Amino acid sequence: MGSSPRKSADWLSDPVTLHMGTASPLLHVNQTVDEAIAVVRTSSDVGRIVYFYVIDEERRLAGVVATRKLLLSQPWTPIREIMASKTTAIPANSTVLQACEYFAEHKLLAFPIVDEERRVVGAVDVGLYTDEIQEIDRRQDADDLFQLIGIHLSEAAKVRAGPAFAGRFPWLLCNVAGGMLSALIADAYQDISTLAVVAPFIALVTALAESVSIQSVGLALQALHSQPPRWTSFLRKLQLELTVGLLLGGACGLVVGLVALLWKGSLVVAASLFLGITGGVFASAGVGLSLPFLMRLCRRDPQLASGPIALALADVVTLLCYFNLGRWLLG
Repeated sequence: MGSSPRKSADWLSDPVTLHMGTASPLLHVNQTVDEAIAVVRTSSDVGRIVYFYVIDEERRLAGVVATRKLLLSQPWTPIREIMASKTTAIPANSTVLQACEYFAEHKLLAFPIVDEERRVVGAVDVGLYTDEIQEIDRRQDADDLFQLIGIHLSEAAKVRAGPAFAGRFPWLLCNVAGGMLSALIADAYQDISTLAVVAPFIALVTALAESVSIQSVGLALQALHSQPPRWTSFLRKLQLELTVGLLLGGACGLVVGLVALLWKGSLVVAASLFLGITGGVFASAGVGLSLPFLMRLCRRDPQLASGPIALALADVVTLLCYFNLGRWLLG
């Protein structure tokens, strides 16, 4: 890596061959254990060996032998009898991100790198990745690295439509439920929601609340990357986020209210929008920050579920706030 710090996304897109080490010494499938150990002893190009890779006459990967098994087997034992023939290898055209998936999925300490003919061109081990990660200067960049690997791996693991559907559909039902509940609220407040001075702004009011809610979810997930959830830290962050939410809501409400005043010529409509947006954004900020913490405390995946639930709750809370204020001011 260069002298200037690199973004994790740039590093993850590198060809894995730029980060691989030597796979030497390679053992031959026709050797005995005694012959293989002699090769190891005389090799001048020994990498950080975790496993010994076995090749055939055409230098194609034939298997792998663990160091312990090589040392404890009888000297006359053929290598082909102690090697594991089912060997997972990383293609040479893979990226660093794809290589990371192999480590996370298979839980091995090293992998051989093979070309299109399955000839061994190198190897990569966990130590190499540890050294590279330590060169990332900023903590946030390192957090992004691990988050990106986790997200990419979870999506890549779903190679069939069925499991992918089953993993995502339940949380989409949160949006369906939130939308239906919002429709029921709009119907219950039909005397307000259908007014010409209220209806045009419904989408804007909910969109602002949803945006702030998702921002708060992102901040909470970021905080949970670096430390376990604690009530003291949660309450401190909640207080800060509610303050920021109040400021954001007030600023957005003021802008929208002024536009509505110029457009509709009604101070009451402007006040309704100002208060509705302020209250909705304030509540949505609290909801967005709270959900990931609460889900982590309940031992649920906050990253998967917090977003859909936060959006649904943001819509419901904002509409209730907006319609009640409208009924109070315009009724």
